[in-house]
Amino acid sequence: MLLADQVVLITGAAGNLGSAIARAASAQGARLVLADVRRDPLIALADELGGETIIVDGADVRTVEGCQRIVSEAEGSFAGIDALANTVGTFKVRDVHGQASEDFDFLMGLNVLSALRLSEAVLPGMRARRHGRLVHTAAGAGWKSFAGASLYSASKAAVMRISESISEENKAHGITSNCVAPGTIDTPQNRAAMPDADFSLWVSPDDIAAVFTFLMSPKAAAITGATIPVTGRG
Repeated sequence: MLLADQVVLITGAAGNLGSAIARAASAQGARLVLADVRRDPLIALADELGGETIIVDGADVRTVEGCQRIVSEAEGSFAGIDALANTVGTFKVRDVHGQASEDFDFLMGLNVLSALRLSEAVLPGMRARRHGRLVHTAAGAGWKSFAGASLYSASKAAVMRISESISEENKAHGITSNCVAPGTIDTPQNRAAMPDADFSLWVSPDDIAAVFTFLMSPKAAAITGATIPVTGRG
């Protein structure tokens, strides 16, 4: 199995993508740390998966304290974290002439500060063990923006640049850092928001989870500093 005996920390684990990654990683033999601000969905997911799974709820990953609490509980239970799968993030569009700047703290906090502070929290232990995998969630808008997406695209570009810097700073320590850039994800929420879209063009959470799982595995040791597009047929 790709992740046999690996300790995988999944942030945003109660969401559609996070829970899909948890199921994929569990099927590949991982020991899991499921983190999210919501408690009940984490309990249900942990019960479903069984095995060596712990939950950490209520931690705000925009804060140093929240990230350190997640990592401390993970390392206290498993003596180390082998991989981070960070799916925390949000989406919002507003034109610049419509005061997009009012969304700065919201988008940069959930998309960028969370990625930065989670990375800061997990890297010391990974460097000490000379092994680690970080996988953050980017988006196609990080390469090319669109109308209304000035701050959203800037936030996803920032995640990509942070991931690339982490790669350069840590490759000599046996640590890889990559991003996955999904297209429109086929979720109940997206279907409700875009009922007239062709859902067959979208990408499933399970397909995205398979890429996360591979990037977190020992087989991906030669891949670092990359952003992998996973866009389905869209």
